Amino acid sequence: MLLNRYFVRLAFLLVVVSAALGGMTMHCGLTGWANRSRPPEQLPGITLEETIRDAQDVITAHYAATTSPEALTKAAIQGMLHILDPHSNFFDNKEFQEMRTEQHSRFYGIGVSIARRHDRVYILATIPNTPADRAGLRAGDAILKVNGESATEWTSRQVLEKVRGERGEPVSITVERLGVPKPLTFSIVRDAVPLPSIRTAFMVQPGVGYIALSGGFNTTTEDEMRRALNELTAQGMQSLVLDLRGNPGGLLPQAVSVADMFLRRDQKIVAVRGRRAYGGEEAREYRAKNTAPFEKPVVVLIDQHSASASEIVAGALQDHDRALIVGEPSFGKGLVQRVFELPFGAGLTLTTAKYYTPSGRCIQRSYAGGLLYAYYKHQTTESAPSGEAASTDTGRTVYGGGGITPDILVKPETFTTLQRKLSDAAFAFSRHLAAGLVPGLVNYRIERTEHQRQLRDGDFPITDKVLAAFREFLKHDAQFAALESAVTPNVEFIKRQIRQHLATAAYGAEAGFRVQLAADPQLQRAIAAVPQAVELAQRAWLSDRWRNK
Repeated sequence: MLLNRYFVRLAFLLVVVSAALGGMTMHCGLTGWANRSRPPEQLPGITLEETIRDAQDVITAHYAATTSPEALTKAAIQGMLHILDPHSNFFDNKEFQEMRTEQHSRFYGIGVSIARRHDRVYILATIPNTPADRAGLRAGDAILKVNGESATEWTSRQVLEKVRGERGEPVSITVERLGVPKPLTFSIVRDAVPLPSIRTAFMVQPGVGYIALSGGFNTTTEDEMRRALNELTAQGMQSLVLDLRGNPGGLLPQAVSVADMFLRRDQKIVAVRGRRAYGGEEAREYRAKNTAPFEKPVVVLIDQHSASASEIVAGALQDHDRALIVGEPSFGKGLVQRVFELPFGAGLTLTTAKYYTPSGRCIQRSYAGGLLYAYYKHQTTESAPSGEAASTDTGRTVYGGGGITPDILVKPETFTTLQRKLSDAAFAFSRHLAAGLVPGLVNYRIERTEHQRQLRDGDFPITDKVLAAFREFLKHDAQFAALESAVTPNVEFIKRQIRQHLATAAYGAEAGFRVQLAADPQLQRAIAAVPQAVELAQRAWLSDRWRNK
């Protein structure tokens, strides 16, 4: 009952907060339900908290299924907030602490990347210098049990929920490892696992640096970005491809700091416009303060999962003609959330303002339909512009009201259903290859993951002998036998998949990611667009000099 009262009080508090911030008129819409459990003479003095509790009692007593009052109250709070917009949210104690932890670029667990393949959940990679890495877990290990519970039918999410936990607490992981006759059990003590913003940074080709800033904007993003720029510059970088694909956003100050690295002093980065009521600011502008910005040409990659803080960076660089934007239209999340800490360790994010790019474009796309599924899933990736037109510093036309539209539209590589099945088969074959179990190819055996080593062009060649062995593997595995005829038309795809899994097992997730990037159509188009970015940077520099005369 204590937990029940906790949720009721939170619901009551949220209603009051929402009424104060939104200026809405509150009324007791559940009085009709309360009549069934309270004598009429008590109705005039009924409180909102009592009404909520009465409604819970009626539902708990009469609903056909079993539903906890806590779940009912949490759903009611979320429903109220989602009437406002898709991004205002309530977090219970556990969720709020997880959000806070991830903002500090870490979480507590063991440090593995996992996914469910055709039959079980597998470890795809271990993160260097984490408990899992130190304990000896490997890419390709199939997870059989967690803390003694069978995990063979679990989803990836279920495994993650069991593996994560309090720092310093042990967790038992039982795995199947090919080449080892019996399952292996590891007792691992949970610890902080880093969540860096930058996934990888390297010279993608001579003179062209590549930085994948795909992990969100957290407290370490600015430092990571400066370090990556300095390291690549020392390696001879003359132009940069900044990859913001899949970046969901994060902390506004970090987005401002990243954009500041590329813009000249006093250039506008973003405007935040809200309401003056209740102590808020009607408008606030963030401007660059850097006196020595990075001035080499830049190409920025975005996709439909680039949102919020990543759109601030892309929009600022596009509006000032500081970068050429390549990829798909971004998500269009331009609502600003303020974080409120609530009693009992809970939290609330409430939309208080909107983001606008330097040219005045509103980043936020429409959510007038009110359906969360439609808002999050039914996105358009077409090139047709929408919203009000604006101009960049050199007079190029850009559009607002639906995210950032790329200067060069390039669709991503997509997998067919058949290719997804071939991908599962390639993963299964790679496990056998890395375990040294494929006759005649024992030289592909991988003893351990060496995270410090860099992948070279000649590592793990997928020769005709390897492909022949893959065909034999398919023939002798009942679940994959029907795929043998699909090998020839998909041979390049299969070769890339096998090499990616081997590189990951040998050198870690970053090495496998580089194999994947080698055939990425959006990255290849971004590299090809570098000369255009050079010309754009020159025009922007001349335009800036002309304005400042």
